[in-house]
Amino acid sequence: MRHQWLLLAACFWVIFMFMVASKFITLTFKDPDGYSAKQEFVSLTTMPEAGKLRGEKHLAEDTKPTGKVLSDGRPDQPPVYLERLELIRNACQEEALRNLSHTEVSKFVLDRIFVCDKHKILFCQTPKVGNTQWKKVLIVLNGAFSSIEEIPENVVHDHEKNGLPRLSSFSKTGIQKRLKTYFKFFIVRDPFERLISAFKDKFVHNPRFEPWYRHEIAPGIIRKYRKDRTETRGIQFEDFVRYLGDPNHRWLDLQFGDHIIHWVTYVELCAPCEIKYSVIGHHETLEEDAPYILKEAGIDHLVSYPTIPPGITLYNRTKVKHYFLGVSKRDIRRLYARFEGDFKLFGYQKPEFLLN
Repeated sequence: MRHQWLLLAACFWVIFMFMVASKFITLTFKDPDGYSAKQEFVSLTTMPEAGKLRGEKHLAEDTKPTGKVLSDGRPDQPPVYLERLELIRNACQEEALRNLSHTEVSKFVLDRIFVCDKHKILFCQTPKVGNTQWKKVLIVLNGAFSSIEEIPENVVHDHEKNGLPRLSSFSKTGIQKRLKTYFKFFIVRDPFERLISAFKDKFVHNPRFEPWYRHEIAPGIIRKYRKDRTETRGIQFEDFVRYLGDPNHRWLDLQFGDHIIHWVTYVELCAPCEIKYSVIGHHETLEEDAPYILKEAGIDHLVSYPTIPPGITLYNRTKVKHYFLGVSKRDIRRLYARFEGDFKLFGYQKPEFLLN
C-alpha cells in the first residue's frame, strides 16, 4: 500500500512539472484553418527591428553573416539583393496587405524547408521555380551523391532516398536554432507565370506521371468551377483560375492535400514576413542569382548550379497573355486579389494588361 501511495505522489509531481514546463513551450496546436486536420504552429519570427509589427514577438537576428562585412557592421551585398530584402520588410509592415503577407510558421511551412546541416543552409521549396536543380545541389552537399550528374531523376523528389531532411523533422529547439543561425534562401518568379507552369506541368504534360492530378484533382475542380456543364474537355486553364481565385478555395485544398504546393502563394509556402531569409533569388535573373547564392552560402567551391538553357528563365508576356485570353476579367481580378501579396512582396508589376 505504501508503494502505491508513493507511486501516486510521483505521478502528481510529474503532472505538476509538465504544467509548469508547458509555459515555456513555444509550439502550440491550433484548430485547422489550413491544410491538415491538425497543424503545429511555431512562434518564430526573425524579421529585424525595423520590420516589427505592433504586438508581434521576434527572435534575435541571424548570427551567421552572409558575404563580407563593412567597417560599420553592415553586410556588403550588391544593392539588388539588399533592395529585395528591404522591399519585403516594408511590405510586411503594410497593414492593408497583412492578410496577404503574413502566415503562421506551421508544419505546412516547415515541411517546405529542406536542411543541410553540414553547411548550415535552409532552402524553402517554391515549386515551378527551378526547385529540382536546387534540390540536387543540396543532395550533393549532404553527401548522398558525389555530383549532380549522378543523381537519378526519380530520386530527387523521393524524400526517403534523397537524403534531404525537412525542418519539420527536428525538435522545436532544433527548428529555432536553425532558423536563427543558418543561411536561408528561396527563389520566386512572376506569380502568374508560375501558375501557368504549374498548370502545364501537372494537368497537361505531367512528365513524372502523377495520375492523381488528372484523375482526382482535375475532376474536382471541373465539378465545382466549370460554367458549361455540357463541356466534356479535360480541365482548362480558366477552370484552374476560377478555383484559385475563389475566396472559398480552402475546402478543395483540404481534399487535395500537399499537392497544392505547386500553386499556393509564396507567402503560404515560406512565410517571408515571419522568417528572415538571407537571400531571395529571382527566376528571371537566375543566371546571376544562382552563383551569388552559392557564394553567400560559402559553397561555391564545392558545387555549381546546373547549366541554365539560354532564355528559359526570361518572363514571357506573350505566353501569359495567351493563357489568360479565355479567362474573364472578373476571374483574373479575383486571382490577382489572392496573389497580390506575392506581387508586392517580391517586386513584380501588377499585370494591368490582363486586369483592365
